[in-house]
Amino acid sequence: MPIKESELILNPDGSVYHLNLRPDNVAKTIIFVGDPDRVEKVTCHFDSIEFSTQKREFKTQTGYYKTKRITVISTGIGSDNIDIVLNELDALFNIDLQTRKPKKELTSLNIIRVGTSGSLQKEIPVNSVLVSEYGLDINGTLQFYVTDKISHSNIENAFINQTNWSKNKSNPLAIKSSEKLFKIFSNKNTYKGITVTANGFYGPQGRMLRLPIQDPEINSKLEHFYFENLKITNLEMETSGIYGLSALLGHHAISLNAIIANRPSGTFSENPSKVIEDLILYALNKIVEQI
Repeated sequence: MPIKESELILNPDGSVYHLNLRPDNVAKTIIFVGDPDRVEKVTCHFDSIEFSTQKREFKTQTGYYKTKRITVISTGIGSDNIDIVLNELDALFNIDLQTRKPKKELTSLNIIRVGTSGSLQKEIPVNSVLVSEYGLDINGTLQFYVTDKISHSNIENAFINQTNWSKNKSNPLAIKSSEKLFKIFSNKNTYKGITVTANGFYGPQGRMLRLPIQDPEINSKLEHFYFENLKITNLEMETSGIYGLSALLGHHAISLNAIIANRPSGTFSENPSKVIEDLILYALNKIVEQI
């Protein structure tokens, strides 16, 4: 059965609705950034750019860094946007947009998130790089999919018990990174751990301005969580969505985090732009060398 027009929406030029992309516009290796302005901070290093477009917060450029064809896409903020980006990217490669039917031979993409984050552990300092071994979803986006085969209930149950997780909140889901990409991007100078993905920047990440929050001790609970040598290392807003949807769709995904804040010590990087620039170059060179 063809996928209905109301479910897979295409623009008049045949591009997917939100991303404004057609299949030939996108490489099989894709870098995700949050901020549209960060796209050109990556592609300024390219030897050539063959395609550019932007619709809303979704800015895309495809070109070559050395010998490797790479696409860079800004996802905006949050796992709700990741739901749009990953589903539409997958459609470009794995659904025939003419017949609206899934292809028999599926393509697996390599997705590398290059983002910023705040550390929840004192020993992970600002200006360091953290590679997310797991994404822990506490925002509820993945709950709308069938995740039994990709989630890790042992981590989830330990998290619920150790944090006294409220039943009024979304049930947490733990999703592992791509083992292939984790090995490529990890080294003796990078940190690793569980990245918690929240559905907001303030209350959901334990920040209080004028509004009280349901659990004022949430960050302390996250900081002290421990399970089989795994700690919760940082908080952000996209990683679990990327890991969960990629795993479900058959893609490889990794999240690289430039640590620009340390929440326990209350410190912030004096030069966050340099940390991000160094991480971008690290990611690009690893892509060329090993993907």
